[in-house]
Amino acid sequence: IQLAESGGGLVQPGGSLRLSCAASGFTFSRSSMSWARQAPGKGLEWVSGIDSDGNTYYSDFVKGRFTISRDNAKSMVYLQMNSLKPEDTAVYCCALEWADLHTITPMNREYDYRGQGAQVTVSS
Repeated sequence: IQLAESGGGLVQPGGSLRLSCAASGFTFSRSSMSWARQAPGKGLEWVSGIDSDGNTYYSDFVKGRFTISRDNAKSMVYLQMNSLKPEDTAVYCCALEWADLHTITPMNREYDYRGQGAQVTVSS
């Protein structure tokens, strides 16, 4: 199983970025996927998830600003991030989600399979 993120970078507060994740080595279309982030000195924090039916889920701190989507034909998952804030600064990774997205708890997540991550820095 391989997961590889791209699209991170430096953006000013209020700006936008789109992260992409290329997945391989498993049946992507039947799998739930998540984005999580880790800020310096903090644990891995769940941000958003999408199930195999395309239903989407968001943590309270990104709801209304971030949008997760998937392309099963390309085995890709995306995270569109708008209205970015300095507190969104973190390394963002995509992960093969094992938990029930209806009841997921966002803090201190652990994943058997996740990418190396993409740095997102929000600063003026």
